Amino acid sequence: MNQVDGNRRDIRFDIYSRAFGGLMLRDLRVLSREIAPFLIRVAMNPLLFLFVFTYVMPHMNGGAKMSPMAGVAAGGDGFGTVLLPGLMAVAIMFSGIAAVALPLAQEFGITREIDDRVMCPLPIAAVAAEKIIFSALQSILAAALVFPLAFYIPSSPVHVHVASWWFLGAVIVLASLLAGALGLTIGTSVQPKQIGLIFGVVVVPITFLGCVYYPWAALNHLRWLQFGVLINPIVYMSEGLRAALTPSLGHMPELYILFGLIGFLTLLTWQGMRGFRNRVLS
Repeated sequence: MNQVDGNRRDIRFDIYSRAFGGLMLRDLRVLSREIAPFLIRVAMNPLLFLFVFTYVMPHMNGGAKMSPMAGVAAGGDGFGTVLLPGLMAVAIMFSGIAAVALPLAQEFGITREIDDRVMCPLPIAAVAAEKIIFSALQSILAAALVFPLAFYIPSSPVHVHVASWWFLGAVIVLASLLAGALGLTIGTSVQPKQIGLIFGVVVVPITFLGCVYYPWAALNHLRWLQFGVLINPIVYMSEGLRAALTPSLGHMPELYILFGLIGFLTLLTWQGMRGFRNRVLS
């Protein structure tokens, strides 16, 4: 009897793994056809910020005086050094949300395209997990694309020092999965016609209050805000990349960063999968 049950589990696992791989290959096929719009979407935001704040403003009259946060970076580092981790976090977040929330708005729309996905031989939770994992792959690629922009556009050198590669890898993977879980939560919590409003009401505020353009330690004179932004998951993405890439800048303790990333990933994954299941069965 145990052998029969074991064979059934093996067969079920094989079916699930093949179906999961099929969904991934389908999404990769779609992405390969839209690689140009993907690259433009990912690169546009960091390109403009780096060009304006680290190239145009330092060349204007006044030079360093017109460069924002000129005194934040220790050891004479330029604003590009401060911006790099934050822009990578933004690229990860926007890529994750765009890869999950926006397609869900269409799939849960009047055409109900989501029904095609959930008809595959997979549990509903596994279909949602595939969306998170596939968006994480896009987010990792988006973060990698920020590096050449940050090194070639700023007028002053960007100083990066990776003290721990395992910590950098852990932060990038956790942040990418978190961005996908956030996109799943947003995509299953709002009606398709309201998805555009979410970007103005939710995404933009959490970006500006996510320690993207300034270190968390720089808020020490605004203690109420420094503690208030801790409910923002983007803070842990930005601070994690800042601790991994530019440790000379003030940053949140690494243990708090990992705790925040894992905690929000768990919470948003649970909430997103719960909402996904409810929307599919409704």
